[in-house]
Amino acid sequence: MLKMTSELIKIAAAGGGLIIDADKRMTLELVKIAAAANNKIIIKNINNRMTSELVKIAAAGKGNVIFDLT
Repeated sequence: MLKMTSELIKIAAAGGGLIIDADKRMTLELVKIAAAANNKIIIKNINNRMTSELVKIAAAGKGNVIFDLT
């Protein structure tokens, strides 16, 4: 079952590490989750995202975002 964005924000803010599928989230959702992160989050399936979107997500995460390029 796919967790709601608000749930992932709570988990990230509490320090939980996450692996998130970018194909299942809008860019704004990923930005909000990244901004709340107090631990590393890994975002996979980013090939369909524009670089400008990834930059917004990375900036919001302040060093806590890792993009899986595999």
